[in-house]
Amino acid sequence: MKIDRLLSIVILLMNHKLVQAKELANRFEVSVRTIYRDIDTINQAGIPIVTYQGAGGGIGLAEGYRLDRNLLTNDELAAIVTALQSISSSHPSSDNELLVEKLSSIVPPADSAQFQLKTQQFLVDFSPWGSNGVQEQKLLRLKNAIEQQQAVTFTYCNAGGKVSARTVEPYTLVLKQQRWYLYAYCRLRDQFRLFKLLRMKDLHVEAQLFERQEVAVHDLPWDQEWHAPERTERVVLRFDAEVRHMAEEWFGVEELQEDVEGTVVASVPFPVDNWLYGFILSFGNHVEVLEPQFIRQQIKQIATRIVEKYETQNGT
Repeated sequence: MKIDRLLSIVILLMNHKLVQAKELANRFEVSVRTIYRDIDTINQAGIPIVTYQGAGGGIGLAEGYRLDRNLLTNDELAAIVTALQSISSSHPSSDNELLVEKLSSIVPPADSAQFQLKTQQFLVDFSPWGSNGVQEQKLLRLKNAIEQQQAVTFTYCNAGGKVSARTVEPYTLVLKQQRWYLYAYCRLRDQFRLFKLLRMKDLHVEAQLFERQEVAVHDLPWDQEWHAPERTERVVLRFDAEVRHMAEEWFGVEELQEDVEGTVVASVPFPVDNWLYGFILSFGNHVEVLEPQFIRQQIKQIATRIVEKYETQNGT
């Protein structure tokens, strides 16, 4: 629809200083002539858009223009506030708090009570149980390092238990499965890597600055270590009925196949490392590895060593 395209153009121009008409035409799959007609329509609506000619020119919003409150409904404002409050649960920020106050303040007084109710309909808390603030401080330091383009050093223990000193160029913080990760360019490996914050020790922000590579973070394969075929193995697990709810929470109901006597089977790719073995063992005797055989044997060997350890008296 044309109105959707017009609004999308305005939002796009608010996030980019100048955009070429041809780029807009390609993005919205219309002609350049149509884009210029859209620009005229937007100008007539009172939103000042300026066209700059020559090299380095393009289409942009007039200097100093700000989004009018009327472009956002109360429901849209409530959704933004809820999202900001959710982020603040694990990543406290005075900027976020100030933004929440600003957005809340532009709601008409007559709608204030209903607006507050809408922002309380969903509560999303990403912080871990019993948080002591250590992770929040680490997040804040990394966020500042990303903004200032400062290299960071830390001691890292990977999933295999190997400890190494790393110097990295931080690009973005990733929240995945209620765990925070740092996606950064590792100077030791000469490539982008994903680092789990809980495995970092002795974090230090260097005075040394780095030149950020011209890459879009959303286009980076930050989860390639999970999906890379050479690093993953399809694992088939059968869960007893007693832990079915846990399997459903982890994999989702759609990924489980009904089996005999209330058991369910999951067939999913996993990176093969110590984390995988720990994950399987966390279900105790209520899970069985059906495939592949080498993982089945590894779990059997670990279980045997556990039995041997507990067969000794008083741990001696």
